[in-house]
Amino acid sequence: MAYSPIFDEKISSPRTEALFVTLTLLFLALFAWRMAASGPGLLAAVFLGFFAFFLFYSLNYRLLTIRLSPEHLKLGFGIFTWTVPLDAIQDCCLDDVSLWRIGGAGIHFTSIGRRYRAMFNFLEYDRVVIRLKMKRGPVWDIVFSTRQPVKIIEMIREIRNLA
Repeated sequence: MAYSPIFDEKISSPRTEALFVTLTLLFLALFAWRMAASGPGLLAAVFLGFFAFFLFYSLNYRLLTIRLSPEHLKLGFGIFTWTVPLDAIQDCCLDDVSLWRIGGAGIHFTSIGRRYRAMFNFLEYDRVVIRLKMKRGPVWDIVFSTRQPVKIIEMIREIRNLA
């Protein structure tokens, strides 16, 4: 059966992207300075490592894609994707966890209320929690940011008859 999304959203965060690009450029400058000042060494390698790390973050965590079809929910952050068959969903709701607990933008894993979560998020958007019927690895809940949390929750509940 051909993939036909009933909901498709792409979100980004200019603030998060600016932070990652700034850190990328900072560590590139520090690497260049260190190489010019004293040549290759441990500190230059550390600066190069941080540059590579933040370059990856700058490129990979620019855009979160959310696609809902009658069969599954697919989340993607750059090279990382997570697909949840809709028949594996027990329930869904708005996330009320404090931003301080989340740890930043990107993909994070954390335990909340004895349930391990995989989180695909930007800090400036509301989040939806997808509770799974059965664990997937250690993960019980999938959480993601969206501009339209109520609409997504209603659509999933309607498809799954969870209302």
